[in-house]
Amino acid sequence: MNDAAMNICKCMKAEHNVFSFLAEENAEELCEFFGCATASAGEILWTQGSPCDYIAIIVSGRVEVKKETEFKDRHVVVGVIGSGSIVGALCILDGKPRAVTAEALEDISFLTLTRENFEKLISTNPDAGVKLLKGILFSVSIRLRRCFDRLTGFF
Repeated sequence: MNDAAMNICKCMKAEHNVFSFLAEENAEELCEFFGCATASAGEILWTQGSPCDYIAIIVSGRVEVKKETEFKDRHVVVGVIGSGSIVGALCILDGKPRAVTAEALEDISFLTLTRENFEKLISTNPDAGVKLLKGILFSVSIRLRRCFDRLTGFF
């Protein structure tokens, strides 16, 4: 992993919910499992129904998450994900195709964790893997609670 990625990993614990359960030494151990990527505004990270090959932890920028409707070429925006948030966590856990389309709203940088590296992490360092998984679930639960609050606003 390059120096920039290593520096990002070292900062993640303080800035991102997904790493909140990790000790600093755990965060450093995890760096080898993550990749770094960027996308330009308007770039599609993945489309609904495509295979799940990685999750993304947004370092900077915002991603629009949208779901197809029954009407051709029509989507409903289900969220705008910003710095510190994880995108794509559901399919990495259940192995099913992508449930949504993710599109960069602006230039973004993000960490990637492939399904293969996730499995490797859990088998080689179960303690750090469990802590990362707790962070993923924590991040997803925060987003789910916000969705509940937004849904009740309609009624």
